[in-house]
Amino acid sequence: MSVPRMLTGDRPTGRLHLGHYVGSIANRVRLHQRYESFFIIADLHMLTTRNTREDIERVAVNAREMVTDVLAAGVDPARATFYLQSAIPEVGDLNTLFQNLVTVPRLERVPSLKDMARDSGKEEMPYGLLGYPVLQAADILCVKGQVVPVGKDNAAHVEVTREIARRFNHLYGEVFPVPEMIASETPTLVGTDGRAKMSKSLGNAISLSDDAATVRRTVMGMYTDPNRVRADVPGTVEGNPVFAYHDIFNPDRGQVDDLKERYRAGRVGDVEVKEKLAVALNRFLDPIRERRARFEADPGLVDELIVEGTERTRHEVRQTVLEARRAMGLTSAYTQVRRRAERRRKARATPA
Repeated sequence: MSVPRMLTGDRPTGRLHLGHYVGSIANRVRLHQRYESFFIIADLHMLTTRNTREDIERVAVNAREMVTDVLAAGVDPARATFYLQSAIPEVGDLNTLFQNLVTVPRLERVPSLKDMARDSGKEEMPYGLLGYPVLQAADILCVKGQVVPVGKDNAAHVEVTREIARRFNHLYGEVFPVPEMIASETPTLVGTDGRAKMSKSLGNAISLSDDAATVRRTVMGMYTDPNRVRADVPGTVEGNPVFAYHDIFNPDRGQVDDLKERYRAGRVGDVEVKEKLAVALNRFLDPIRERRARFEADPGLVDELIVEGTERTRHEVRQTVLEARRAMGLTSAYTQVRRRAERRRKARATPA
């Protein structure tokens, strides 16, 4: 491969939000110009926490929305390969080969798995969720990804991928690259409720596709300093979600510093601080909305990108799985049996 490969993506559970943007999408937009970029629509991963008939029926719609969001955020469709995970069954073959290269205690030490089980309301850990990092290793290594943009939650998963790649190469020969992680500058974004990270399921998110009125309404309802009952009461900036968003999304540093100074002194109300945040967020989102409108104006374009990308990726994955099986010696076992069977058939067909 003349150009290093990057693998990234999301589960198709709905439209993407600002937390996705700061956690990974901003990195993808920046990096995809430098790498041959594969974007996975990880619907098999979705099944670990959302596997009802209704969830599965929403995959096509959610996949289309998710890809549109990524394109609207600034990813060039000419420089990205989007593919649907479940449409490439060979990924499951590689997942099977990798399962014996990692132990259960090692997977149980991945901290985010318990969080994912808890957040999805599961009292016990499903087998598929415990094996989430192994399937993720198959996703990354099936296209021989060398770079993986990660947020804080995914770093431990990708470390499992690195361990599996090293283990495979040690046992069977050099087949897989050991991927490097590129961490986001803003690992997590607190939700608008101020209590948990931004999440669609928790209802504390601002979507990349939200219109200006929705953004303003959400911002005006954001959590701030609970001890501040009047505008003339000095407030706390540190840990205040409104100011955390200002720091990330408001490029007018002078305005942000002035708001912080007056907030600490009790000389500005929450309404003004939030009004200015709503303006800043809408200015940030306006170019994304404009690009989204252009892609939505061409019905079928996103579907075509997914189909073409899936077909291309499946060809790549088939080659990778074959290479891995050959390195392990699995292809020779059936070949030996088949040849002996053929010799017997020929012997029986030859007259004495």
